[in-house]
Amino acid sequence: MSNLDDYLQHLTFERGLSVLTLKNYARDIHLLESMVENTTLDTVNNKQVRRFIAILHGRGLSSKTIARALSAWRGFYDYLVHHKGYTQNPIMGLRAPKSAITLPQALSTDQAAKLVDIKGDSFLERRDHAILELFYSSGLRLTELVNLDINMLDFSDGTVTVTGKGNKTRIIPMGKHAMNAIKMWLEYRTLIKIAFKNPNALFITQQGKRITPRAVQYRIKQWSIIQGISTSMHPHLLRHSFATHVLQSSQDLRAVQEMLGHANISTTQIYTHLDFQHLATIYDKAHPRAKKK
Repeated sequence: MSNLDDYLQHLTFERGLSVLTLKNYARDIHLLESMVENTTLDTVNNKQVRRFIAILHGRGLSSKTIARALSAWRGFYDYLVHHKGYTQNPIMGLRAPKSAITLPQALSTDQAAKLVDIKGDSFLERRDHAILELFYSSGLRLTELVNLDINMLDFSDGTVTVTGKGNKTRIIPMGKHAMNAIKMWLEYRTLIKIAFKNPNALFITQQGKRITPRAVQYRIKQWSIIQGISTSMHPHLLRHSFATHVLQSSQDLRAVQEMLGHANISTTQIYTHLDFQHLATIYDKAHPRAKKK
């Protein structure tokens, strides 16, 4: 078994990383191996890695992509130093080239309310209404939503328990609109006559299977068209909207960090930029000295 295989097993069992995350790690480490060329990983030095960064930057890779690769390389070398007798980590102290901050989009409160306001009593209407309300109410990631089981909901205290990145569990409030939509969906489920292949899954297809991330993406895009939302819709946009609207109302960055499941508050702080944009727009419209003559 190769050092990379050993490392991926280590990440699987010691850190509980998802299959997708492991694939990303493997891809980034294979990239490093392809750049090493005629030498070996244990002889790579800091200067060579700087050259690798410059090459990747020259290929047009974004700062975010390069930073992710460096993080994967750094973790791999840490493992090699502690478990395989390597003497140095040549990635230490290196950073990706800085790039401009790209702010996530967010719906306005009116747009969000319009999107989730689904009427009707059909299978898809009941289910999709519950999905959209829960997305916007609790700021879930797409994978967290599709992996929900019914027993993860607690209607007595209005919370949902999810398992997020790094196999970390957190408890998030559900709004009353989300709870009502989910209750209506669950009541409808007891009346339909289908063979449940995943009876514990909260959201299922008309074939009784657990709904897939791709299906949710498609349904959200369809509802944005039906509801007349001009913004290009995707599930993460509802997560962004949740974070932005809660932060605008509460100004409590730590609470938003907890609800989103961010390991570092720096990840959550990007929403303060969105909030500042909102305040700046109000200022430009309202303040006499800001108005253009």
